Amino acid sequence: MLVALFVAALVMLALATQAGIAVIQHRFPAQGKAIEVTGATLNLLDIGPRDAAGPPIVLVHGASSNLEAMRRPLGDRLALHHRVILIDRPGHGWSSGANEGTSTPAAQGRMIEEALQTMDTGPVILVVHSWAGALGARMALDYPARVAGLVMLAPVAYPWPGGVGWYNELVAKPVIGPLLAYTLTLPLGYFLTEPGAREVFLPQVMPDDFVTSTATPLLLRPREFLANARDLVRLKQAVTEQAPRYPEISSPTVVISGDVDKTVSTNIHSRPFAAAVPNAKLIVLPGVGHMVQNAAPDLVIREIEAIIGQTEHRTAATAN
Repeated sequence: MLVALFVAALVMLALATQAGIAVIQHRFPAQGKAIEVTGATLNLLDIGPRDAAGPPIVLVHGASSNLEAMRRPLGDRLALHHRVILIDRPGHGWSSGANEGTSTPAAQGRMIEEALQTMDTGPVILVVHSWAGALGARMALDYPARVAGLVMLAPVAYPWPGGVGWYNELVAKPVIGPLLAYTLTLPLGYFLTEPGAREVFLPQVMPDDFVTSTATPLLLRPREFLANARDLVRLKQAVTEQAPRYPEISSPTVVISGDVDKTVSTNIHSRPFAAAVPNAKLIVLPGVGHMVQNAAPDLVIREIEAIIGQTEHRTAATAN
């Protein structure tokens, strides 16, 4: 009897999840265009003037989010004067390709590089947040001709003590992970998404419309929740492997972090990274947490434009 009730409950939760997926995807439709790369279809939003001076700016979001998280504080403003390309990382937002082989910074960097080749962008200014800090560093190492400048916002760059949360470890496991993702994640997520987002913003106050304006509920879809968990679980090993190479990074680099970031420690990640990368500039913002692009967008934009100025100066000097 109890087994039958348990199975019936799982069936009901699975049906509720499928209905919830339909509602979420209708409410937050895809923005941008699809570009086929090896192993995935990447969703990219290409905005701003195509003939703008300087290299295009590529914005890449961190964990538990999608391209809208970078568009709201930075993308739309930068696009007034620059070409801006926002990317849903593989498995996130409206990009496909969520599997074990695409959950590392190296694999995702390869896919983004392939997409930029298809778009014939030339060198770009790469702006990355949080989880994507490891991706940005890896792209600067693997594709130095592509990365004309690197702006790291509260980046993950080194291994850290501990793990990534028991629920991510559990969801990343075979069988039990998909079972949870396709039954419990979405119903529970409706109640937990906003409190979780508010915690990431601390000590700053999250804008009241942040969850809806950034299409954060897309994360609750099972395939994206699974992709996010795999990304997080595999990240520590990935940065352990690539960190010794950071002194090889030749791109002009700026690192911006908050001194009270409780999500990604500035002392563990940003300070050592800035010390390892030749001529990197480190900015630590007092009293600022993890969402530096929301807390100090004017400063971030100034630093992006300063790097663009540096690249234009180097280009002119080379031409002469």
